[in-house]
Amino acid sequence: MNLPNKLTMLRVAMIPVFVVLFFLRPVWPYSHYAAALVFILASLTDLYDGRIARERGLVTNFGKFADPLADKLLVCTALICLVSTGQIPVWAVILIIAREFIISGFRLVAAEQGVVLAASKIAKVKTTFQMIMTVALTLDFPGTFFTVLNWVLIVIAVVLTVVSLVEYMVKNWNVMGKDL
Repeated sequence: MNLPNKLTMLRVAMIPVFVVLFFLRPVWPYSHYAAALVFILASLTDLYDGRIARERGLVTNFGKFADPLADKLLVCTALICLVSTGQIPVWAVILIIAREFIISGFRLVAAEQGVVLAASKIAKVKTTFQMIMTVALTLDFPGTFFTVLNWVLIVIAVVLTVVSLVEYMVKNWNVMGKDL
C-alpha cells in the first residue's frame, strides 16, 4: 500500500478517536478541543494524500474509491455526533448524507461499467466547507457571533452539497445508460 492510501486509511482510523473525544465532554470539559484537533488532523490527511498521489504518480483506483469514502465516513460521523448534541439541524445532515448515498450509487453503477468517477472541484470545495463547518461546530464557542457564523457555515455547506449533487448527476448521467 502506497503512502497516499496509508494516509486515507489513517483518516478512517481517526474517526473512532474523534467520536470518543467528542462524547467525553461531560467528563473532560476540554475534550471538544481535542476532538476538533483530531478532526483537523484527519482532514489534513485528505489534503496530503491527494497531493502526494498526484505529485508522485501514485494515483490508484483504490485511492480514487477509498479517499472520497474516507471523507464521507469522517464528515458523516462527525455530523451525526453534532446532531446528537443539537448543534446542527437534522434536516441539514439528512441532505448531506442523502447526497453521499446518491453519489455512492452513481459510483457503483459506473464501477460496474469499469468507470471510476473522481470527485469534481465543486465536490472538493463542498467537502472543505463541510469540514470547516464541522470544526466550528465541534469547538462550540459561545456567543452571538459564533452562533451566526455557525449558521452561515451550515447554509454554505448545505448549498454546496446540493449544487455538487446536481452537477455530479448532470455530468455523469450517462453512466445510467439505457436503463431509464
